Amino acid sequence: MQKRLILDSRLLEITISRLCQQLIENHGDFSDSVILGLQPRGVLLAERIKLNLESTLGRAIDLGYLDTTFHRDDFRRREVPKKANQTKIHFLIEDKNVVLVDDVLFTGRSIRSALDAILAFGRPRKVELLVLVDRKYSRHLPIEPNYVGKSVDTMDSQMVLVEWEGKEAKNNRIWLINKE
Repeated sequence: MQKRLILDSRLLEITISRLCQQLIENHGDFSDSVILGLQPRGVLLAERIKLNLESTLGRAIDLGYLDTTFHRDDFRRREVPKKANQTKIHFLIEDKNVVLVDDVLFTGRSIRSALDAILAFGRPRKVELLVLVDRKYSRHLPIEPNYVGKSVDTMDSQMVLVEWEGKEAKNNRIWLINKE
């Protein structure tokens, strides 16, 4: 496997700061907005965004974790069912602006299932999508992000790996990996 570095730790921090500034431009002080991180990997990005926003705005921001396992279109097609993660939403999303956060946007199927899962918690005023990496030219569904950290042209034989310090890596980095 070949690995190519897309973003190093320094550029990743700059990218997250830029995304947070864009969120502030559109959501102000977040009094009518909440953040939902997609389980499992979108949660790691959502937590960093929450900390950055709270530091900048000087107020608490609502953050929830959304699991989409039972809403996936391939849930019953697998030999071994995908392991479910825990959904943690301790606030109302009815009539709120929801910022859905995931690390990598690929086919759009996870986001479609997230939209289904969100409706179980109420009807939001608006849902926006923030992704760290947008894998262009790979959509199966007509889903596009509102906020993008980095757009990458990829082939099906490649994958994007986001490493977070403390989880599986010593530094925060994003890699493009050739599987062949």
